[in-house]
Amino acid sequence: MVWFLGGIVALVVGYLTYGRFIERLLRPDDRPTPCYAMGDGVDYVPLPMWKNMLIQLLNIAGVGPVIGVIIGIKFGWECFWIIPIGCVFGGAVHDCVSGFMSVRTRGANLPALTEGSLGKWYAQAYAVFLMVLLLLVVAVFINVPANLAAGLTAGAAPGVPWFWVFVGVIFLYYVVATLFPVDKIIGRIYPFFGAVLLVGSLAMLGALVWNGLADPTLLTETEGFKAGMFKDQPIIPCLFVTIACGIISGFHATQSPIVARTMMSERQARATYYGMMIAEGVIAMVWAGAGMAIYNRFPELMAQPATNALMASTKTFLGSWMGTVTVLSVIVLAITSGDTALRSLRLTLAEMLRLPQRRFVARLGLCLPLIALVGALLWWSNLSAESFEWLWKYFAWGNQILAASTLMVCTVWLMRRGVAPWFTLIPGMFMTFVVCSFILWSDPSHAGCPYGLNLPIRVAYAIAGVFTFFAAAFVVSLGGRRTGEEA
Repeated sequence: MVWFLGGIVALVVGYLTYGRFIERLLRPDDRPTPCYAMGDGVDYVPLPMWKNMLIQLLNIAGVGPVIGVIIGIKFGWECFWIIPIGCVFGGAVHDCVSGFMSVRTRGANLPALTEGSLGKWYAQAYAVFLMVLLLLVVAVFINVPANLAAGLTAGAAPGVPWFWVFVGVIFLYYVVATLFPVDKIIGRIYPFFGAVLLVGSLAMLGALVWNGLADPTLLTETEGFKAGMFKDQPIIPCLFVTIACGIISGFHATQSPIVARTMMSERQARATYYGMMIAEGVIAMVWAGAGMAIYNRFPELMAQPATNALMASTKTFLGSWMGTVTVLSVIVLAITSGDTALRSLRLTLAEMLRLPQRRFVARLGLCLPLIALVGALLWWSNLSAESFEWLWKYFAWGNQILAASTLMVCTVWLMRRGVAPWFTLIPGMFMTFVVCSFILWSDPSHAGCPYGLNLPIRVAYAIAGVFTFFAAAFVVSLGGRRTGEEA
C-alpha cells in the first residue's frame, strides 16, 4: 500500500516541480498560436484549455495504461516506483517538449518535425514507420473495446455476433470523427467520455484503498503472486515495452499536433501536455494496483489474458453496476485514442502530400484507402487469438522505437535553441538502449515475445550500449549545427 500510494503522490509532486522546470526551459510566450495564425474551421480551431486538456488525455490514454500495466505488474512491486519515475522524467517530458515543438511550428506533425531535426532520409523512413504504427493503433483500438463491449452484452440476444456489431459501430464513429471538424464531434463528445473515465478511475482507486486497508497483503507480492511472475524476462528492456503508455509512449507525440492546432496560448502547454501524461500515470498506477490485487486473490488469472483480469477486478472490487461503469471507462480510453489515431494518420498524409483539408471531399479521399487498410487488418487480426497477439506485440515494440526517435528530435530542437539537452537526451538514449536490447534479445521462446535476434541478454546489453553511445553522439552533433531557427 505504501509503494502504491507513494507512487501516486510522487506523480503529483513531479508535475508541480519538474513539470514547472521543463516549462521554464521551453520559455512559452504570447505569440499567436496556430489556431489563430492558420485557422481553417476544420483542424485549426480555438478551443478552451479545459477541453484541450481533456482531448489530450483521452487521445493518449489508450488501453496501454490498463491492459499494459495489468500485464506489466507481473514483473513485481517495482512497477509502483518505475511508473512514476519513468512518467515524470521520461513520458511527461517527451509529451511536453514534442507538443510544444508542434505549437511552435504551426501544428506540424512528427515527420515534418523530424525532417527539420534529423534530416530528410530519417524523416522519410520515420514517416513510413509512423503510418504503419498508426494503422496498428487503429486496428488494436477497435478490436479491444469491441471485445470488452461484447463481454458486457454476453447472454443478451443469443446468436447476435456482438463483437462484429461493436466493431462496425466503433469503426463508423472513427470515420465520422476523422472527417468532421475537430470541434463538431471530438470537442462535443469528449466531455461525456471524460466523465465516464473519471468516475471509473476514481471508483477503482477508492476500492483499492478501502480493500487494501482491510487486507494489507492485497498490494504486496504473496506466494501465489510470486509463482506467476515473469522470471525469464529482464525488467530492462521488457517492462518498458510491456508498460508502454503508462511510462513513456511514442504514440503520444502523434496526438500532440491535434491539440497544438487548437491551443489558444503557449502557456497552456505544461498543463495540457505534461499534466495529462501525469494523469495517465495515475491511471496506470490504479490499474497496476488492480492487477496486483486480483492476481493475489486469484493467482490462476496470471496465466490468462489480461482482459480476464480486468473484468474480474471490476466485478470483485466494485460489484456489477460500478464494475460495468469502470469497464466502460476502459472502453472509452481505447475509443478516444483510436479515433484520433485515424485523424493523425489523415493529417500526416495530408501534410506529406501537401493536400489542403478544408474541403470534405479532400478529407474523404484520404480516408477511403485508410479505411480499406484498417478493415484488412481487423479481418486478419480476428482470424485467431494468435493473430491479435502478434498485432499487439509489434504495436508495443514499435511504439517505443517511436518514443526514442521523438526524444532525439526534441534534443536536437532544444540544442539549436541554446537549451541544455540532457532532459530529453538522457531519457531518449535510455529508450534507445531499451528498444535496441529488446530487439537483440527478443524471441518467441521468451514467453511469447516477438521475433528478434535471440542473443544472450548480456550480449544484447553490450551491443545496445555501443549503439546507444553512437546514437547520442550523432544527435549531439546534429544539435550543435546552428540553422538560424527561431529561438
